[in-house]
Amino acid sequence: MVALLAWAAAGPAAAQKLDPAAQDALDKTLQILLDPQARSGELAKNSQGAAVDQQVRALAGSDALAQELYAVAGDVLRELAQVSGGDPQKMLQAVDRARTDPAGFAAMLSPVTLQRLRDLSVKISDTKR
Repeated sequence: MVALLAWAAAGPAAAQKLDPAAQDALDKTLQILLDPQARSGELAKNSQGAAVDQQVRALAGSDALAQELYAVAGDVLRELAQVSGGDPQKMLQAVDRARTDPAGFAAMLSPVTLQRLRDLSVKISDTKR
C-alpha cells in the first residue's frame, strides 16, 4: 500500500480545503486509480507504476481485490491530500513516515477508511493463492 500511495502521490480532523490546482491533480490521480482503463493507459507510460501494479495484483490475488485495493488507496490519498493541503512534498513525507510509523499514519485516517482497509486486508488474507 505504501508503494501504491508513493506512486500516486509522485486525518480528516486537520483537513484543509485544496486549491484548484491541487484539487484538479487529485481528481486526475483518483480517476487513474479508480478507472481500470485510465490506469492501464498511464501504466503503459510508466515502468515504475507498472511494477507497482504488478505488486498490487500479486498481493490482491484477484482482479476484483486489486480494484478494491486501488479504491481504498484512493480514499487514503484523498484524506492525505486534505490533511496536507495538497502539498506533494508533505504527502510524500507522510508516506515515507508510514514506512517506519504505520500506526501514526493510520491515526490520520478516518474511521471509515481504516475499516475499509481492515476489511480488505481480511479479504486478501482469506484469498487462496
